[in-house]
Amino acid sequence: QVQLVESGGGSVQAGGSLKLSCKVSGYTYNPYVAWFRQGPGKEREGVAFMDTNGGPRYYSDPVKGRFTISGDGAEVFLEMTGLKPEDTATYYCAAAFNWPRNWRDPQSPYYWGQGTQVTVSS
Repeated sequence: QVQLVESGGGSVQAGGSLKLSCKVSGYTYNPYVAWFRQGPGKEREGVAFMDTNGGPRYYSDPVKGRFTISGDGAEVFLEMTGLKPEDTATYYCAAAFNWPRNWRDPQSPYYWGQGTQVTVSS
């Protein structure tokens, strides 16, 4: 049974940094992993994606240049710098075992973690 557990959320001031962790277990081969976020009253959106076997990494435009996804099949990180109040959201880790047609789509066949809250104050 695939399980994902996020940690590392918290409250920071604008301009600060946080590093989220996603521990993945119960898989038989390395997954594709994405980070999503859902802000208050907003839809869930993909922010970063990687193939834990290697290859390019992808970012949504609002976070490009500020967020970095890294890791291996067992643990994936999302390092967030230059945080802004609009980054406030619950952040979710998601794992897939086939390349998703659209990694940004939360309706893709992902396994999900429980989420970790990130709050950025101005």
